[in-house]
Amino acid sequence: MSIDKTQDTAPKTTGVVVENPEAAAGADVAVDPRLLVRERGFAGYVIEFKRKIRGGDLGSLPVVIGLIAIAIIFQSLNSNFLSAENLNNIAVAMVATGMMSVGIIFVLLLGEIDLSVGSVSGVAGAIAAVLSVTHGMNEWLAVLMALGGGALAGAIHGFFFARIGAPAFAVTLAGLLFWLGFMLQLLGENGTINLDGDGVIGKLTTYYFSDVAAAYGLATIAVAVFFVTSFLDSRRREAAGIPSRPLVDLVLRTGLLAIVAYAAAIMFNQYKGLPLALLLFLVVLVLTDFVLRRTGYGRKIFALGGSVEASRRAGINVTAVRISVFAIAGFFAAVGGLFWASKIAAANQSAGAGDLLMNVIAAAVIGGTSLFGGRGRTWNALLGVMVITSIQYGLALEGIATPIQYMITGSVLLATVVIDSVTRKTQRTAGRA
Repeated sequence: MSIDKTQDTAPKTTGVVVENPEAAAGADVAVDPRLLVRERGFAGYVIEFKRKIRGGDLGSLPVVIGLIAIAIIFQSLNSNFLSAENLNNIAVAMVATGMMSVGIIFVLLLGEIDLSVGSVSGVAGAIAAVLSVTHGMNEWLAVLMALGGGALAGAIHGFFFARIGAPAFAVTLAGLLFWLGFMLQLLGENGTINLDGDGVIGKLTTYYFSDVAAAYGLATIAVAVFFVTSFLDSRRREAAGIPSRPLVDLVLRTGLLAIVAYAAAIMFNQYKGLPLALLLFLVVLVLTDFVLRRTGYGRKIFALGGSVEASRRAGINVTAVRISVFAIAGFFAAVGGLFWASKIAAANQSAGAGDLLMNVIAAAVIGGTSLFGGRGRTWNALLGVMVITSIQYGLALEGIATPIQYMITGSVLLATVVIDSVTRKTQRTAGRA
């Protein structure tokens, strides 16, 4: 006897109650943007942009808008703000803070904080100065010792946090005080050790590639590498049968990068040329971004920022990753300390003090790194430090007092944290957190 199963295949809706049919009907369904662009062209960009806004995925948009607004406001107040000299000075001045912010981003991705980076940066400058000037050590070796000292200090913080279980806030706060005292002890009663302006450290912020080919060559390499890597990635995705960006999309993105890159090259060549400091900063950003986004180690950091317990159950060595991340933060704090020493051509007792720690953390957060962990890129350090340094130089051109600068920078930081918090709530509401 045959049995008709037609009715069994029909959807059974009896007894199912939809509490909010309007919300269900308008639910935001995530669609791969590559498919939207491929199928709908420019309309696909608009659809994806609206979806991101509704889902709280603002990305770097607020920072870019902020930078444009800063440029317009300060240029209207002072025509020298967008001059080649001022922009070049901003580019060099932001590197020390930016380097330190790169290390902080690694820590923030874990959902933790490191309050010791300012003091560690001062210790690094003091170590390099004492070894190279006071004791006559080869300056390259002194620099390596300073960098190693920064990494060791960070690893010590990571050990007490990851192995002993002490809160990172308390451990690094203790580190802030300890390394500050250690720096003062190293510098001695005089408190200042002058550096050779033509030495390795001195040239970090004073050397420029004056040949116009340097800036244009860097811009060309950046644009070419971006296009080739994007094209190859798109082909790999296509071969694997997953959505990939169409060629017109890659060309558009490459064109936008080319405009920015060559405009910067033109600006640099109108003053002294390409600064060595900025070149080193860009190299660091590329390498650290690759580590975070393209290696297993980077994925472990993001996993820990998402859930420590889930990461532990997945077989990740939580203790080792945490210690290594704090060591990285200490290393980049030392790098930043050397750039600060280069800027003033000396190691002194004021190194690492003042608003440095605030600016380092603010640069990471303003650039788009979440204070709650699990979201951010090292490129955020570039965007954030550009905002902070541009504000500082713009206010300085107007003769605005330092207290007002602090208040404005603090307000920008607060606004960024609020945006981050609202964004996370929006993402949870949209089911994307």
